[in-house]
Amino acid sequence: MIAARTLIFAGIAAALLPGMSIAQDTRNQGFLVDTTGNIVTSATTLNCVRDSDWTPAREVGCNPAPVRQVAAPAPKVVAIAPPPQKRAAVPAPARVVPQDISFSADSLFAFDKSVLRPAGRATMDDFARQLSGAQYDAIYVTGHTDRFGTSKYNQKLSERRAHAVKNYLVRNGVPANRIYAEGKGETQPVTGSAACNGARSAKVIACLQPDRRVHVAVTGTKGVTTSSR
Repeated sequence: MIAARTLIFAGIAAALLPGMSIAQDTRNQGFLVDTTGNIVTSATTLNCVRDSDWTPAREVGCNPAPVRQVAAPAPKVVAIAPPPQKRAAVPAPARVVPQDISFSADSLFAFDKSVLRPAGRATMDDFARQLSGAQYDAIYVTGHTDRFGTSKYNQKLSERRAHAVKNYLVRNGVPANRIYAEGKGETQPVTGSAACNGARSAKVIACLQPDRRVHVAVTGTKGVTTSSR
């Protein structure tokens, strides 16, 4: 009886073993297995080792998905701004007391004339160069004469001489709207009343020379000063 049962169990086991082997082979089909039935993997890549029965459909669940390599971001280039340039301090124009200039009419004009002589033009050229480097608000040009002649005549002569100086300065670049010209005739002499008494003569005319002049006053932050008699 015992022998019969043993034969029955042996027969059942023999019947089941082919099925288990088939199931094991079906699960691992396409890959190399070891003696325990586990799939052999590569020691370097960890991928399953395929055999001749491998197909792409059997790959799922065995080999790991390839890891996507993410490129390292490029280093940011930071622009370095140059250090700010220091501006040189600009000195403010100095306040200067307005100056007066007195030109001898005899050095500018021929006697009893209002046209500038060559020497007079050279004097005005030098004066215009001084004005080009000055800061000023206005220029006042005033003509004066001596006492010989009528008051009306001397007034007109002093005006013509003042305007002759103004026009020449304008031609040398001085703004016309900053120059004011007028004549005072014989009304403002600088010689004393008794210093040059007498009738008209060369001596008295020479004595009255300081009265024959063109006076220039420059007003503003920078004055120009010179004196010619």
